[in-house]
Amino acid sequence: MFMLVMQFLWKYIDDLMGKGLELTVILELLFYVSASLLPLALPLAILLSSLIVMGNLGENNELTALKASGLSIYRILRPLSVVIVFIAVGTFYFSNYIIPIANFKWHSIIWDIQETKLTSFLRPGSYTQDIDGFSIKISDGKDNEFQRIVIHDRRDPSVLKTITAQSGEFYRSETGDFLFFKLNDGEVIEELSKPASFGKQKEKKSSGNTFPGRKSKFKTATYKMLLTGFELNRSQDELFKNDFEMLNVFQIEKTVDSLRQNFNELSESFSHNTVSKHEYFQSITYVPVERIDGKKKLNLINPQDTLPLFTLDEIRSDHLANLIKPMEIQLRTNINALESQLNIEKNKKINLRKFEIEFHRKFSLSFSIIILFFIGAPLGAIVKKGGFGAPVVIAALLFMIYFVLITIGDNMAKENVISAFLGMWGPNFILLPFAVVLMVSAGNDRSVVEFSSVKNWFKKKK
Repeated sequence: MFMLVMQFLWKYIDDLMGKGLELTVILELLFYVSASLLPLALPLAILLSSLIVMGNLGENNELTALKASGLSIYRILRPLSVVIVFIAVGTFYFSNYIIPIANFKWHSIIWDIQETKLTSFLRPGSYTQDIDGFSIKISDGKDNEFQRIVIHDRRDPSVLKTITAQSGEFYRSETGDFLFFKLNDGEVIEELSKPASFGKQKEKKSSGNTFPGRKSKFKTATYKMLLTGFELNRSQDELFKNDFEMLNVFQIEKTVDSLRQNFNELSESFSHNTVSKHEYFQSITYVPVERIDGKKKLNLINPQDTLPLFTLDEIRSDHLANLIKPMEIQLRTNINALESQLNIEKNKKINLRKFEIEFHRKFSLSFSIIILFFIGAPLGAIVKKGGFGAPVVIAALLFMIYFVLITIGDNMAKENVISAFLGMWGPNFILLPFAVVLMVSAGNDRSVVEFSSVKNWFKKKK
């Protein structure tokens, strides 16, 4: 748990440092984070505990005494297996019903902490340029209230604009797109960055040092800033309330069905629009040019009974040269439209895969508890080393292998290299043969090397 929580802290260290957070807020955050990390920590805990228990039994010859009394390793592990199954089932229900709430809570707390960036990015006595197009300086301030504020507006390079105020406060819009400064007792100074021209006669007499401008004062004013480039991961709780991490398997399954239906409808719509825009499919719906009552006219008839209006061979070379440029422009437009459609479809697929991965993750992590138990228990019986020395090293190495496998599977599933099912269940399928080999080795009182020896295997077959 400590290692996983530390990994979380390193990820969000920039959001937590220097915010003056209360201890209760940090403890609440770590509480919900620990709850969400429990299904990932339990496999390692079961692996380590099974190694220690069976290693202690083997090291103290208690396991030998049990076997001498007629109990096999399978009979010895039977009560522990029942307990592990209950733990795995309980982990699934915990992951399905409790963790979505825990994820929602700690995401909300992180969002609230990130909101304090608005109170921490203004440092008294120095300019800050965190908001694009503005340089802001304050002399003193606390919370959202500040004194002696200076704002340089650099959005228009041709105009030098400076706003000063004796006091003020700021707040963010509900959508999180804008920052509003409510200023008191200030003035606005604006001037052009280039000398102005006042006519030909005055221009000759001007020395080039005349800069027109204006100065205005205000009692109270509200200044609006666009928060582009200012990182805020969340704006409102509703925006991530239906995220894949905040849903149980039943809600995920329902959401996946809706997303698949939406994706299929979107693909059909894109396909129809692409076909309808193409000149070939437009031309086959018309008959060639015919004269009717002395006038040229196109009649719409059955597309299956018609042919394109023109082919390249039928167009004269001088006309063809004039048609190339519009055709190139149309091709570029079509290509850009197709690339945009492909990006939309790609984002839809990525979003769909996230829900599918989360669906299988809840089952696979619970099942991994059983797999790692049947790896750790027979391995401890074979190694016969108890305490916190060798078991910790072995458990850390085995869990590192499992963590790497599940991380690779997760990334490959997100990139659509493999299915979400294989990405999440693949580590269990890979470790399952090792669990079988270790159990058979421990049951036959043989080392893994002896059991897996090719020479012994052929001798046995012979």
